[in-house]
Parts: sequence; structure tokens; C-alpha cells
Amino acid sequence: MKAGTRLERILTSGQFAVTAEAGPPKGTGAEVIRKKGELLRHCCDAVNVTDNQTAIVRMSSLAGCLLLKEQGVEPVMQMVVRDRNRLALQSDVLGAVALGIGNILCLSGDHQKFGNHPGAKGVFDIDSIQLVRTLKMMRDEKKFIAGEDISGEVPVFIGAAANPFADPFEYRVSRLAKKIKAGADFIQTQAVYDVDKFARWMEMVTARGLDKQVHIMAGIIPIRSAGMARYMRDSVPGVYVPDEVVTRMENAANPKEEGVRIILEIIEQLKDMPGVHGIHIMAVGWEDIVPQVVEKSGLMPRPVV
Repeated sequence: MKAGTRLERILTSGQFAVTAEAGPPKGTGAEVIRKKGELLRHCCDAVNVTDNQTAIVRMSSLAGCLLLKEQGVEPVMQMVVRDRNRLALQSDVLGAVALGIGNILCLSGDHQKFGNHPGAKGVFDIDSIQLVRTLKMMRDEKKFIAGEDISGEVPVFIGAAANPFADPFEYRVSRLAKKIKAGADFIQTQAVYDVDKFARWMEMVTARGLDKQVHIMAGIIPIRSAGMARYMRDSVPGVYVPDEVVTRMENAANPKEEGVRIILEIIEQLKDMPGVHGIHIMAVGWEDIVPQVVEKSGLMPRPVV
């Protein structure tokens, strides 16, 4: 058995990594996850399973990750601090490791008022940076937050998210530095549409040498329609879609083809950008486009490590 997860081996070997996202169903259908796993297995190094994404109840990330793992697809378990206190979070980490799940992405989670249970109580016992620190402590010191010893190893590859586009822009890199200091091994960013602004963020990242301390994967969301482009521009917090992208989609004879073309142009620029170690494709409800995007980007076949 090779040490570390496949994703960890790809990134530490200096190869350009590709991950994607598989949203679990609002139900018990294991086939939903298996179908997505089958679509993504050959074009991705690992697949994220979201954790009650947009504060809507879905099958648990842990269960989705196990279903992927049974298929031979490497999972990334997303964990939000919105829904669990420190007991439940640490308990789920132990369970995930026991089941052979080694990649964990630490997130705050969208506020419950945006979801289908707006009256739900947000927990936020610890924040996402403290969760990163907790995982590092569990792995490196074999201790719980309480200071008690953990029996057995906790070999986790720790991920966190970053939004290069949120205001105030100049603080974005300092927040990234905090996550790295807390113990993040890899970062998946918010979707990149404004490549120039992302490049400015990456220049600040590389100027501080942070790209040598963490693996940064740029977020990609393929656009299917002009309506989707407008919605993301106007209504999705943290996503910045320039007007020219919306205009291109509005003027396109075939919006889906134009959406793919836009994403391929962005990926081409990201592949050559100093400090960018991979891409994370979030094709919500459009997973069947991911193999095409990866292939047309010249990122197939995926390396064997």
C-alpha cells in the first residue's frame, strides 16, 4: 500500500491535479452516487462529496464517500461546522479514517437560512480554521481537542476552501495564510471566471511563498446557460462572474458549447499560472460534462501514482 491518498501523491509529486464534485441525493438512492462515480472515475484524481450543500438536507457526505470508495473512486469528504459540535466532528473524522477515507475538506457551510430548513439551529461550535487545526492535531499529535490521546493513527490529507474574490480583496491572502498555519495541506478555491483578478491573488500568494506550503487547486464551474451565468453573477455569494462572460453566454447560438469553451479558455490559463497545482470542477447537476472538459483541456489520461 502506497503512503498517503492518491490526491496527496499526485500533488506532492508536482503533477497537475484534477478533482470534481458529486452531490449526494435528497434521498437514499445509492445509485445516484455510483452513477456520478462511474462518470468521474477516469478523469479525476479524487471526487468531493458535498455536506448538506447550500444548507439542503442530503445523504451524508460520509455515506457518499464510502459508496465511491467501494467503486474504487477516491473520495474527498467535505465537513461543515454549521451542523455539528466538536464531539460529532471528531467522531466523524475517526469514522471516516476507519472506513479508509483519507481526504477531508473543512468548510464553514452556507447559512441555514438559504436552505430548506431555515429554522435549523446553526452550531458553529468551532470555525473552519479551528477544524483544520483539530484535524492536524488529531493526525500529528494523536490528540483530541480536549487533549486526550487517540488510539490509532489518523492519516488525513487536510483541505480548506479559499475565496480569492471576496472583499476586502487585500485580506484574502492573510486568511489563506491562517488556514495554512492551522494545517491545511490543499486548498480548493471558489470558481474562477475573472482570471486577471485570480492572477493578482496568486501573485500575492507566491510573493509570500505560500504556494510552497500548500497545494492550491482553482475552482471551475461550467456554465450551461445565460440564465445560470446571470444567476451566479447576481445571486450567488462569493462567486464573481464578469459581465463579458454573461454577454458571451447571452449571444451564443449554442450556450452549452459556449459555456464549455469559456471554461476551457480559463483552464488553459490556469495550467500555466505559477503556484496553481490543479483544478477542482464543480459541475452541479452536469457531471457528464466533466470528462469532456478534462479531455479537451489535455489533462487525460490521469497519472498513475
